[in-house]
Amino acid sequence: MGEINQKMIKRITFEVLKRLSEINDNESIPIGVSNRHIHLSQEDLEILFGPDYNLTKLKDLKQPGQFAAEERVTVIGPKGKFEDVRILGPTRAKTQLEISLTDGFKLGIRPPVRESGKIEDTPGITIKGPKGSIQKYKGVIAALRHIHMPRKYAEKYGFEDNSMVDVVAEGIRKVAFYNVLIRVSEKYALEMHIDMDEANAAGLSNGDRVKIIRD
Repeated sequence: MGEINQKMIKRITFEVLKRLSEINDNESIPIGVSNRHIHLSQEDLEILFGPDYNLTKLKDLKQPGQFAAEERVTVIGPKGKFEDVRILGPTRAKTQLEISLTDGFKLGIRPPVRESGKIEDTPGITIKGPKGSIQKYKGVIAALRHIHMPRKYAEKYGFEDNSMVDVVAEGIRKVAFYNVLIRVSEKYALEMHIDMDEANAAGLSNGDRVKIIRD
């Protein structure tokens, strides 16, 4: 009888641990580390590369419809510049440069931490391409860390669009990320975006996984 009980306990323990592992896997979120990059309007793209120019896709990104382009530009600030800054497509309504706070020191500007698209009262930058250059008087941000979340996933786990959550990254440099914006859409693939500063501080790379902290 004792031997049977021991086997039953081991079996139950195994099943419980397996279920917990499955829950952790299902609720964990992959990381996407964003290096400095730029989104261009069609108007600005044509100033930099020539009339009627279209971006050339290099590779698809994880978010459906988004891609890294072969084209690159130079961005110039009051104190420094970055060459070969990758353009991400497709073109957008407004040009936006996304950099880290450390990048801002080199350029000589202070990018505010903003949600993508909210560029009012942000610093400007000079952008140089092979056919021309343009001075933008706003549009430089340090992107607010955020999670792209499919609608079905959000409904399943009880998350709402534009809500803020806290996220923990395990490992030797375990950290918690606070004030992480959730963006919900049926067009999204599940992924949390952080910049290079945040990734280096936490020892995270593309594909590493984090978890939302539940109360």
